[in-house]
Amino acid sequence: MSRLQAAIREIYAMEEQARKDTWPNRLHPLAKLIVTFSYIAVTASFHKYDLAGLLSMCLYPLVVFAAGDLPFGRCLKRIWAFLPALLLVGIWNPFWDRVPVALTGQLSVPGGVLSMVSLMWKGVFAVLAAYLLLVTTGMDKICGAFRMAHVPAALVTVILFTYRYAVLLLREALETMQAYSLRAPGQKGVHYRAWGSMAGQLLLRTMDRAARVYESMCLRGYAASGGNGEAWKDVFFQGRYERMDLASFLWLAVWTALFFFLRLFPLFRIVGSLVLSG
Repeated sequence: MSRLQAAIREIYAMEEQARKDTWPNRLHPLAKLIVTFSYIAVTASFHKYDLAGLLSMCLYPLVVFAAGDLPFGRCLKRIWAFLPALLLVGIWNPFWDRVPVALTGQLSVPGGVLSMVSLMWKGVFAVLAAYLLLVTTGMDKICGAFRMAHVPAALVTVILFTYRYAVLLLREALETMQAYSLRAPGQKGVHYRAWGSMAGQLLLRTMDRAARVYESMCLRGYAASGGNGEAWKDVFFQGRYERMDLASFLWLAVWTALFFFLRLFPLFRIVGSLVLSG
């Protein structure tokens, strides 16, 4: 299986996971959206040397994985793709920050090492939270939650269409690569002389396909602007969701309160001090 086929299959797998009848999937999308943003904000607010407090934020992903019956191995594969970028951002910290920071007793490490590890963990937790939101909610419901939070319809429509057209672009790229491989059997990859023409062909094919999709949407009642000049008429998300139920409200209240509690009182540090003192 090629990388393009694997990417298309992964997108469909996430959509299929979001349609399953699990307890996290049944929660209100707006509650899960607020919890995710609160989690990312609290995680990013930890001090760059506070690894003990930061590691306590792993509680939320573990609970969601257990409650939603999610494949942990597949999620690790998605996070693994972001690790080089996170490492590239934080790898310079040990060279700039050489002040020793005491860990326990006589053990101390350079502050740059702690800040690098902290930055990587923050990135992993942020990517993990976004992934869990996507596989337990789905992009359509996430965009609906954005509209319920009064995010401008133009921005929400761009986000939704970008996500949908990503699959279209991958399909067109897969067909182009298959056609090229049939015309160049035995050749590994694409010759550099064909890069420009293939990119141009791919752009033209996707633009033509997108134009046909847009015409089909207009025939079914979609309008990018209202008849009275009102821009970006919101036709997808009006009245789509009911009010938040009790379970969703409790999910929102409990997790946001727990995030701020873990921010003020690092659980791992308190437990570690009790164990060492005992």
